[in-house]
Amino acid sequence: MDIKRLNSADESFWSQLDQLLAWESVSDEAVNATVTGIIADIRSRGDAALVEYTNRFDRMSVADMAELEIPAPRLQQALDGLPDDQRTALQTAADRVCSYHEHQKQDSWSYTEDDGTLLGQQITPLDRVGLYVPGGKAAYPSSVLMNAIPAKVAGVEELIMVVPTPDGEINELVFAAAAICGVNRVFTVGGAQAVAALAYGTDTVPQVDKIVGPGNIYVATAKRHVFGTVGIDMIAGPSEILVICDGKTDPDWIAMDLFSQAEHDEDAQSILLCPDADYLDKVQSSIERLLPTMERADIIHASLTDRGALVKVKDMDEAITVSNHIAPEHLELSVEDPEALAKRVKHAGAIFMGRYTAEALGDYCAGPNHVLPTSRTARYSSPLGVYDFQKRSSLIMCSAEGASELGKTASTLARGEGLEAHARSAEYRVKN
Repeated sequence: MDIKRLNSADESFWSQLDQLLAWESVSDEAVNATVTGIIADIRSRGDAALVEYTNRFDRMSVADMAELEIPAPRLQQALDGLPDDQRTALQTAADRVCSYHEHQKQDSWSYTEDDGTLLGQQITPLDRVGLYVPGGKAAYPSSVLMNAIPAKVAGVEELIMVVPTPDGEINELVFAAAAICGVNRVFTVGGAQAVAALAYGTDTVPQVDKIVGPGNIYVATAKRHVFGTVGIDMIAGPSEILVICDGKTDPDWIAMDLFSQAEHDEDAQSILLCPDADYLDKVQSSIERLLPTMERADIIHASLTDRGALVKVKDMDEAITVSNHIAPEHLELSVEDPEALAKRVKHAGAIFMGRYTAEALGDYCAGPNHVLPTSRTARYSSPLGVYDFQKRSSLIMCSAEGASELGKTASTLARGEGLEAHARSAEYRVKN
């Protein structure tokens, strides 16, 4: 197959790399117009509009919101009805994700200065969070676990899940995951209309403080529009994997690791960096041999052809330089001493260390969150975690002595800024 081959020794390498990485996620005018219209309609007509859009876009025929809310016993029924192996796998994954995120919990803290002034920080969870879960054939129970569990660990009291069921198609694993995670309410609605309902509330759907979870371009655009009214996790681009290999890992393993992200969709990106040109040839041979055996071969082929690359670098030092420029969502270090190499990684959503650590383990059950920054945003952002569902309030309590001393400093600075009321407010507490 025609997968791009880049060489860092080429004069045009960096421009070729940037062209390969370029991804335009901005919605076009038509999508924006559709989404803004839907949001305005939900704000104006609430439940009635939500029912109408659900019937239209998901090809449903429901009369009211009562038909679109899934009662808790139905969620438990989905969990109880799973085959033993699926129920065990789902519970194992949930336990591991919960255990990992327990380590992320932050506690309030304070300290008292010599004059009795207390300063600190108070940590509180969000009250209510909305979880968007893709539905139908694209339903992902792992998405429920990764978004719901850190919220619950953070102490969020109420979690509202929306999941579309186009043509009435229900994914029992998604419902079962909601039961395991203790999701409080579930509505079978999706698209921009579901995001708007969560952001502004309707008579039936409660308004939330933050919306998390992946979706299509309409969902992503809606999240952009409602940000500010509510918080959001991120606007995610296509999935990505970058593999750094020293040429000593079974090439079939690396080919399949590249496939694991390429099979998401045609826009996903899979890149391999290696200093051994012969090894790149071996991986390409593995790709060509294994691709026909894949159920989603057409998607993988399109992804690797359009956005994939096999890159020859000078050495491991240069591989790290290139990796830090790419700032990948998923980074596999398939090398002899991955821990030493990992210390030099500055930008990556998640780092998978060693030949045995397939990225796919992180998608489901390793423990860390699989909601990760894409499209080079790992340069400044982090995986979803408990901290995304907690707020920090500053604590300040001055003693009389502290207020007097701080008041002198504040007064001087306030008058320097021309803010007399600020200055006089501080001066009232200054001892003469």
